[in-house]
Formats: sequence, structure tokens, C-alpha cells
Amino acid sequence: MANKGLKDLKQQVEGAAQDAVTAAGAAAQQVVDQATEAGQKAMDQVAKSTQETIDKSANQASESFSGFGKK
Repeated sequence: MANKGLKDLKQQVEGAAQDAVTAAGAAAQQVVDQATEAGQKAMDQVAKSTQETIDKSANQASESFSGFGKK
């Protein structure tokens, strides 16, 4: 009878350990997903900022170039 009790306890401990591993894996995946999303947002912002800078520079260059013949 004691052997059955130990077997049941072992199964409970193994089940709890497996649940903990599953929960930890899910939490780790959530952290990875959030980091990936944050990284993507940062890259999107860099791309937007870079494009705005390129557009402003192109406009300034165009305005400067068009002013050369008018003086």
C-alpha cells in the first residue's frame, strides 16, 4: 500500500513539474513575442524617420537647385 502511495505521489510530482515546464515555456514564448513586436515597432519607426529625413533632404536640395538660375 505504501508503494502505491509513493507511486501516486511520484505521478503528482511529475505532473506538477510538467505543468511548471509548460507554463514556463508559454511565459518565455510570450516574452519572445513581445520583444519581437517591440523590435518590429522600433524598426518601423526608424524606417519612417529615415524616409522623412530623405524626403526633407530631397526637397531642400530641389529648392536649392531651382534657386541657382534665378539670381
